[in-house]
Amino acid sequence: MTNTKSYFFCGIGGSGMLPLANIVRDGGASVAGSDRALDQGRLAPKFEWLKSMGINLFAQDGSGLTSSKQILIASAAVEDSVPDVAKALELGCKRMTRAELLADLFNASPRSVAIGGTSGKSTVTGMIGWILTDAALDPTIMNGGVMKNFVSADAPFASARVGRGDVFVSEVDESDGSIALFQPEVAVLNNISLDHKSMDELRLLFGDFARKAKHAIWNADDIESVALLAPMALENAVSFGFTDRADVRATDIVEMPLASRFTLRAKGESWPVTLQVPGRHNISNALAALTAAQALGVPIAQAIHGIERFAGLARRFDIVGIAGGITVIDDFGHNPDKTAATLSTLKAFPGRIIAFFQPHGYGPIRVMGSELAAVFAKHLNRDDHLILCDPVYFGGTVDRRLGSQTITDAVSAAGRQAEYIPTREDCGNRIVELAQPGDRIVIMGARDDTLSGFAADVLTRLVKASV
Repeated sequence: MTNTKSYFFCGIGGSGMLPLANIVRDGGASVAGSDRALDQGRLAPKFEWLKSMGINLFAQDGSGLTSSKQILIASAAVEDSVPDVAKALELGCKRMTRAELLADLFNASPRSVAIGGTSGKSTVTGMIGWILTDAALDPTIMNGGVMKNFVSADAPFASARVGRGDVFVSEVDESDGSIALFQPEVAVLNNISLDHKSMDELRLLFGDFARKAKHAIWNADDIESVALLAPMALENAVSFGFTDRADVRATDIVEMPLASRFTLRAKGESWPVTLQVPGRHNISNALAALTAAQALGVPIAQAIHGIERFAGLARRFDIVGIAGGITVIDDFGHNPDKTAATLSTLKAFPGRIIAFFQPHGYGPIRVMGSELAAVFAKHLNRDDHLILCDPVYFGGTVDRRLGSQTITDAVSAAGRQAEYIPTREDCGNRIVELAQPGDRIVIMGARDDTLSGFAADVLTRLVKASV
């Protein structure tokens, strides 16, 4: 991959922007950027690392844009009044969205696999990327989460990897419709459920995504995926799941607190598989990854060898530590499916749950607040405890009339213990006050990298309290 252009990333610290900036930098492009979090003094380690990689960072005031030859990479939602955008318009710079740039690179790759779906995209992307790396195919990987297998002293935020091989592996996003830009050789469809768009819009996007791929890998356990994909009768489509109707399926499932085992069955043959990550949802993710790897020509034994060494992603059921018999877990759960998967994994084993949840915006509460409340009410017992703070808000004109208390009120009405505490600091105080030996504390939420620091702080306070 070679690229001699000059890119300026507005919001370079974002989970989608940062890995892409590193991919184009490693491909030879000149990269600079700005970020509101940098201006606010947040997430210093991330920005120090970007600087160490030779990426110039600027205040988000337009000062980093000095030439019409620079290409501005910014979300379509970023308004023209934002200084970086205004300066780019003044200079006559070309503007692209993150997805447009990623799609250009992805579609130019000789071979490609795109991972779509409402939940599990980042994990499946990491799994496939690691399988291909373990098989010496040296892929390029674009992910929204930090992949533990690739973390090192030189790459503490390893959400991307640039390889010299032919394969480009990337998660693709349906929330803004940009999934339509991608032309994958292998399309993986994990599931279809309510998140950012209406179900009718999602069905159209995911149907087109699967139809145009050479190989479509889809979830036979997901009702919406079955209804969409089965009637299409696509050539070279392969289904995965726990059901007998799946082409590739898992049986003999053994769940463990921090791992899982199953038997992989396909084409009349079977293989034992042991994962380093827990939960039935991760077994499903593994089936998707193993099936995709086979579509790319990786022998099944080699693919299993790789996935058994997959260490997981940061903030995906990430064990922060244990203090005084209390376990603290950091997790990306933020929509109904992801939250249900995390809580189901926890409820497979005894012990009270203290669940902290920070909604990833006011908009998502309007779209899925009632579904989230239903998930908490279903998966939490009467002795468990749910705590919500105010949603993520970094400024702007979003309607903030519908907040976190609408969720806690609904969960309380269902007979569960739920509290709305506006500030995260006070939530931390309440969590430490409630915690008892044997409890599992799970910190859930998205769009806010400081949640990991919050989880670590809760653990530190529990350590001090147990001394």
